[in-house]
Amino acid sequence: MSKPFVTILIDTYNHEAFIEKAIDSVLQQDFPAAETEILVVDDGSTDRTPELIRKFAPRIRILSKANGGQGSAFNAAIPEAQGAIVAFLDGDDWWAPSKLTAVTDAFAGDANVGLVGHGVTEVHSDGRQRTEVLREVSRFRITSTEEAKTFRMRKCFLGTSRMAYRREILQRIGRVPDALKFEADEYLFTLAGLFADVMILRESFTFYRLHDKNLFQFTNGDMQAIRRKQHVLEALTQSLYAKLKQSGVPFEIARAILECVEVEADVLRLVLDSGFPWETVSTELRIMRVFHSDSSIWQHLFSYVRLIPAVMLPASTYYRWRHQLSLLKFYQEFRRKLLPFPVPSHVERREKPAP
Repeated sequence: MSKPFVTILIDTYNHEAFIEKAIDSVLQQDFPAAETEILVVDDGSTDRTPELIRKFAPRIRILSKANGGQGSAFNAAIPEAQGAIVAFLDGDDWWAPSKLTAVTDAFAGDANVGLVGHGVTEVHSDGRQRTEVLREVSRFRITSTEEAKTFRMRKCFLGTSRMAYRREILQRIGRVPDALKFEADEYLFTLAGLFADVMILRESFTFYRLHDKNLFQFTNGDMQAIRRKQHVLEALTQSLYAKLKQSGVPFEIARAILECVEVEADVLRLVLDSGFPWETVSTELRIMRVFHSDSSIWQHLFSYVRLIPAVMLPASTYYRWRHQLSLLKFYQEFRRKLLPFPVPSHVERREKPAP
């Protein structure tokens, strides 16, 4: 069976410490090089990234643009893609060698599949790794409220470096809102789930790097980063609601699709701008229902106990207290040994300690 022609689309911005490994992981695929093109879009890097990617020419094609964020990078690159399949990779991540073969085999097996995702391995700066995969292959199309709930519990397997599309699905989606400086991947994979079947493979084929320059990471309490993410999540919600309405998606399905994005934006609003105690309690109960409905009774009891101070404290004070609590060694040990963070029943998690 002949292999489909594949475009590998790498988006990068100030990834001088990582971009070579990302490109090398594509060049080392066990997939015919003649059946691929590598398109690297440099989103206005100010470090050595442009110099480093030029070393790979002419094997790669480079698009350089002014800095505008992930959405604008996708808009610049997707129309340039020539492949029947377009596979995305962030410039700070890398792939396992069998990634393209597995993904293209999945597409070849069924013409109704328009988006393929898979498991992921998170890599911390100290070398620790955490791999999450589905317990079984998942397939769905967002045509009902139940399918929307399936989607929102599995979308973590569809992020940028995990997602591959048939090109016609991307063409049908059209432009990504430029306001999505990040989270542009979620705009794409949410809409793809309306237009075609989504398949998520069990294996992990992506190494997702966690580092202090991730644009959407804010574990250090950087208020500017939190505000940036809040604004992007609000823009994502608004643009998706508009697109879903335009596509004739019933409101109850749209609400089920976007509830997890809305509640995440609500938490960030409360962290930044505070709010009444009842807002905190309502938001946290919604989080439990949306994300942790199948957690154990002990997990639920612990969440209720941890929520008691929220009844008396302003929202921002409560979240500041909870953040400080999470930094304490005894609390970290307690969670690790007695009450680890819940893993959804459909997910298998494996931990690898630092070397």
